[in-house]
Amino acid sequence: MNDLLAFLGTPLLGTATWLWLSFFVIVFSLLVLDLGVLHRNEHEIEMRESLLLYSGYFSVGLLFGVWVWHQLGAQSALEFYTGLLVEQSLSMDNVFVMAMIFGFFGVPRRYQHRVLFWGILGVVVLRALMIGLGTALVQQFDWVLYLFGAFLLFTGIKMLFAHQEHHPDLAQNPLLRFLRRHVRVTEELHEGHFFVRKRPEGASHHLLYATPLFLALLLIELADLVFAVDSVPAVFAITQDPFIVYTSNIFAILGLRSLYFALAALMHRFIYLKYALALVLIFIGGKIFLHGLIGKIPALLSLGVTFGLLAGGVLLSLLKTRDRPEDQETKR
Repeated sequence: MNDLLAFLGTPLLGTATWLWLSFFVIVFSLLVLDLGVLHRNEHEIEMRESLLLYSGYFSVGLLFGVWVWHQLGAQSALEFYTGLLVEQSLSMDNVFVMAMIFGFFGVPRRYQHRVLFWGILGVVVLRALMIGLGTALVQQFDWVLYLFGAFLLFTGIKMLFAHQEHHPDLAQNPLLRFLRRHVRVTEELHEGHFFVRKRPEGASHHLLYATPLFLALLLIELADLVFAVDSVPAVFAITQDPFIVYTSNIFAILGLRSLYFALAALMHRFIYLKYALALVLIFIGGKIFLHGLIGKIPALLSLGVTFGLLAGGVLLSLLKTRDRPEDQETKR
């Protein structure tokens, strides 16, 4: 018993092991509840259900922040909330890419939740690897943090003055072309299956085939990895505590994936969100360089500025587009 207590109290990346285990138990329980209970029978998720799912994930995230406050202090909790807000906001552009991928493969709405759900498991692993690598670099080389700051400043300024949106040609995606050359893939969907066994004409036995649903899953994982190149350094600019960086990332992605079905129908109205996100990146990147001049900016101020910029961008967008037809917006 004493050995177990000693193990649970042992620091893992600067935070007690039992806190890490508690977090993973919470995430695992949420995923089991989501797929095993709420979505055991596949169906189309409408906007109301999407908003209810998001409110559930968001509420758990808020309560987790309160628990962080109790266990690690107010500073860590404020950094968690700021990271949660920044990560979720910077990942919103991913909604466009996910909708594009589903449209390219012709994935019906009833099967989209299945793809997004299993994609979360990949995110949990990939983000752990990225954040672990980032933590090691920051702890070993202080100048890496300034590199993150410069990257965020460059990305924010580029986003602020970009006039055209780039829509990737999925048919020419290198990963997709590689998979189609080296993996047996069916032409049609087989309900919600990622793999099926089929016997090709002239063959004596069945062979394993991937379905377009599996290809959609891989491309969504790749898209998340690309977007993480922006969002993970942004959270590192807020805090270098790997526990706060990782937990805020995962809770943000859980919420965003559940909100996808509502956002996909509304994102055409957020015409100024890109500029708000650009200002957030510039603010966070600038914080790193200001630290040496004026000291560390208080976490509460960072949270307030971040929330104010994002809320302003969303509200201004909704006011500007309130009288415009949807088809006019989608042509922008």
